[in-house]
Amino acid sequence: MSALREVGGKADVAPGKAKLVTVDGKKIALFNVGGHFYALDNTCTHRGGPLSEGTIEGQAVICPWHHSKFDLQTGKVLVGPATLPVTAYRVVVEGDRVKIEV
Repeated sequence: MSALREVGGKADVAPGKAKLVTVDGKKIALFNVGGHFYALDNTCTHRGGPLSEGTIEGQAVICPWHHSKFDLQTGKVLVGPATLPVTAYRVVVEGDRVKIEV
């Protein structure tokens, strides 16, 4: 059963940046792209790199370890070496509060 979990405020993640949050024991990377928020599992499916430390490029994040590229909306692999997607989570912004559906 999924539920919305508050992870902070909009001001906690500057545009073009990411933040690592923990929700129900899961490490999730929260991204702000021009005021729109996305959430993915923080762990790259290739070798476990921290996506919250990656580079945001358009609507994608590039893993800092081996440069796999993932779509921020879907978690799909856009560029390998990763072959498996990461889980993408629905983000809801209510006022200035950010919530992730897990």
